Amino acid sequence: MKAVVYRRYGGPEVLERTELPEPKTHVDSVLVRVKAAALNPADLALQAGALDRAVETYFPVIPGWDIAGVVERPGLATPEFSAGDEVIGYVRGDVQRAHGGLAELVAADVRTLVRKPGTMSFTQASGLPLAGLTAYQAVVHTLGAEQGQTLLVLGAGGGVGSLAVQIARSRGARVIGTVSPRDHDYLRTLGAEPVGYGHGAAEHVRELAPDGVDAVLDTVGGGLLTATAHAAAPGARVASIADIGAPGVTPVFCRMDRADLTAVVELAEAGKLHIRIGATYPLEHAAEAQRALAAGGTPGKIVITIG
Repeated sequence: MKAVVYRRYGGPEVLERTELPEPKTHVDSVLVRVKAAALNPADLALQAGALDRAVETYFPVIPGWDIAGVVERPGLATPEFSAGDEVIGYVRGDVQRAHGGLAELVAADVRTLVRKPGTMSFTQASGLPLAGLTAYQAVVHTLGAEQGQTLLVLGAGGGVGSLAVQIARSRGARVIGTVSPRDHDYLRTLGAEPVGYGHGAAEHVRELAPDGVDAVLDTVGGGLLTATAHAAAPGARVASIADIGAPGVTPVFCRMDRADLTAVVELAEAGKLHIRIGATYPLEHAAEAQRALAAGGTPGKIVITIG
């Protein structure tokens, strides 16, 4: 099968195209023919060796955790799926090895897969797993945003931020989001109220919510949470996917949970969750796609299309 791998830590320059044997499957794993795989900043961090002390790595590594594809062959103990089923998955393993999404085929643990939203293309659906799980778990489980409450999302135009906005709105919460000027209209289409980054952001939030917001989700880091701290009401719940370890802030880490990912799929099928695709690249241009991700500035998910 065709795949993209890296055999040492580094940036996009260490990626190489190669041919690998078809992945082996166990009784509780599913062979999936990948149609699309979304890129995430975590891919770049792992590839650079940022978690070498915490994650066992066996080269060559096929990167990519987010996939959308079609079941090629179910395992003997996977009655949930049949050949031909359309699925999405968050295929992160406990170790890094040749089992990621940037390949024609991937052997995925059945616990990492759910059905693909019928309302989305493979390209769109591939952007749901990591960002959707992170946003859902932050908004629902950590912050409990709901009707009658106001949520401030820092970085509301990004992958996790935009999904967090939509999930919170689906629960009846009011949402204010910090975004760059180019994304103000986009944020309004999601039902949120935009506020610009930079000096005075907290004051602008207070103008919209004089009593302060009930909850804050930081998806940016870099001190933005501190800069907007006084926009929060006393006792406000604060979570971050970026400033891990900040005092009084609950860290949010993505965890595969089939019930949560299924809930994300159901929101998408109900028309309450949309994915913005910024750019697509074929598998052979994966390094170029990674460079675009590292450079930033792409308004939406970057996706590798396969097959």
